[in-house]
Amino acid sequence: MMWSYILKLVILLPLVCGLLIGCLYLWRKLEGRLPRAQGERMVQVKETMMVSPGVRLAVVDFEGRRLLVSVARTGVTLVDRVDG
Repeated sequence: MMWSYILKLVILLPLVCGLLIGCLYLWRKLEGRLPRAQGERMVQVKETMMVSPGVRLAVVDFEGRRLLVSVARTGVTLVDRVDG
């Protein structure tokens, strides 16, 4: 009786822990892809695109202007601006 309990514990405990770690890993990877309601904010990120590892282009709306910015590890740089 006791051996069957220990055998189940040895088999199921790592299985449950592995499932938990796997779910947390997937949640972290997929969390950035989930759409978020941005509401009525002054700054809205419309679209982002990965250019190379560590460098992204982002289209940002701010006070009626559309800005194209480059986001890298070194900082954020304005690439282009469109009014209206």
